Amino acid sequence: MTGHPHPFRISELPLRELPGLAGLDAAMNAPRGSAPTLAIDPKNVEQDLARLALALMEFLRQLMEMQAIRRMEAGSLSAEQEEVLGTTLMQARARIISLAAEFGLSPGDLTIDLGPLGRLV
Repeated sequence: MTGHPHPFRISELPLRELPGLAGLDAAMNAPRGSAPTLAIDPKNVEQDLARLALALMEFLRQLMEMQAIRRMEAGSLSAEQEEVLGTTLMQARARIISLAAEFGLSPGDLTIDLGPLGRLV
């Protein structure tokens, strides 16, 4: 089922407790409509939870990919390490897409709305 009617929203984070993120607290607590913090439909709970878990997995995979690119550009990886990282990241992406399809989700459904911070993934 593509085109999920509502992206996940993360709005209640303890930003005051996270070093360097205290300034985001006001932005995150700014008035927003009546959008739910996390929209999970009781009729589709398995799919909605899979969507959240897979979105987080894809986000982490993208972070690892960016770190791998930085390390490659810095020349801190051997050719063998680059090959292993590249293969691993491609396999992880393929598996995330495969798992999403098993739950009736497309890669585009793995987007999380972070409110004033923008969209994730």
